[in-house]
Amino acid sequence: MPKVTQQHMDARRKQILTAARRCFLRDGFHSTSMQDLFAEARLSAGAVYRHFTSKDEVILAIAEENMRDVLDITLAVATNRPGRSLGAVVAELLNVIRAKSVEEDLAGLAVLVWGEAMRNRSLAGKLDQLMGRIHANLVILVRDHQETGGLPTNVTAEAIASTMLAVLPGYILQVALLDPAAVAEMPYAVRALWPGPAGER
Repeated sequence: MPKVTQQHMDARRKQILTAARRCFLRDGFHSTSMQDLFAEARLSAGAVYRHFTSKDEVILAIAEENMRDVLDITLAVATNRPGRSLGAVVAELLNVIRAKSVEEDLAGLAVLVWGEAMRNRSLAGKLDQLMGRIHANLVILVRDHQETGGLPTNVTAEAIASTMLAVLPGYILQVALLDPAAVAEMPYAVRALWPGPAGER
């Protein structure tokens, strides 16, 4: 039997998740069965179960992928500190969410995942971990701005980071439910709300 390469395994996993997204967006989590996933992916049960042992595992994987780009951006900005205003950072996060929503309906899936997390403790725990990591990255960024005089120090970095983070779910919900024009100016608005010192982008 020929050896299965990692590249082949990664491609197969992507095929399954892409099919699952289509199913979930069309029919919702509860109305989608594993048999529906097999049919949508055009794969045997064995091929799918080689990657995911249950529908919950598929949902968890999609939830993680949905937040990975947001997490990566906050980590890159927090660790590299390229001298950008908080508004510019949040605006970039919103732009990533919008782009990913056009490509693979990140916003619609996020809303489905939030609802599922209300009854699925494993999923709720995973979302809590991911949000915690994003929050921690934003805290680093806020503290950097507090140290350079760009933000007041009479409010904790944690509270400011939490306020910044609160913008994301509201934006995601609007992207999922409203006309794109309704949220088109939000990246510009957060830049205006959180400008940096003169010279910052």
